[in-house]
Amino acid sequence: MQSNKDKGKQGEDLAAQYLLDKGYQILERNWRYRHAEVDLIASKANRLHFVEVKTRHSVRYGMPEESFNRDKMRSLKLAAEAYQLAHPEWKYLQFAIVSIIMLNDAVQEIRLFEDVYF
Repeated sequence: MQSNKDKGKQGEDLAAQYLLDKGYQILERNWRYRHAEVDLIASKANRLHFVEVKTRHSVRYGMPEESFNRDKMRSLKLAAEAYQLAHPEWKYLQFAIVSIIMLNDAVQEIRLFEDVYF
């Protein structure tokens, strides 16, 4: 049985490949600033995308994207500000969620929610 850490890495690997297939370039994985961690930082069309990956192996307790909350948004914004300060060449940014549902270790659904903000 996979640990939660292994499941999370598997989800991040799937999300990274999904974004690559959609024309994104992956710049960073598991980028940290203080207590904040960004699963993926990607670029496309001169825009930085700070991506949270949510993977579920059951929808019993809701869809993966439903677990994204204001605290996580606040954490992503803090990390994004720090990243932009370190990389001032990036002027435009977006926040996104990649939602993955896996059943019996097989991908059932991958969805990208772009321009997430609250």
